[in-house]
Amino acid sequence: MGTGTEIGRVRGLGSAKAGAHHWWMHRLTAGSNFLLMSWLLISLLRLPAYDYETLIAWLSSPLAAVPMMLLVVSVFWHFRMGLQTVIEDYQHDETRVVALVLLNFYVIAMGAFAIFSILKIAFGGGAA
Repeated sequence: MGTGTEIGRVRGLGSAKAGAHHWWMHRLTAGSNFLLMSWLLISLLRLPAYDYETLIAWLSSPLAAVPMMLLVVSVFWHFRMGLQTVIEDYQHDETRVVALVLLNFYVIAMGAFAIFSILKIAFGGGAA
């Protein structure tokens, strides 16, 4: 290839083929976040009271627990993709890999904790 111009060095290499998928997934999770957050707000506004017992009874229903788990998955997936882009764009040394690994561990741990909490309430173990 030689020491040609910048465009000459990259011509013919093609794209990485992953950017469009990441972009679409980020938009899809944004849309699902909007729909599921709207569902959550409307559902909470329709509750007769906001005390502990009412919220536990509401979240014990499969019609509340399943969309809540979908919301958790969508929010944490969207969060991970957004921060991954920021880390890849602005972190340029070897700490980028460490930051991405820590991000993945954090998102998986917090998502698993949230889903476990929802399942515990949904299956009747929510009373303290």
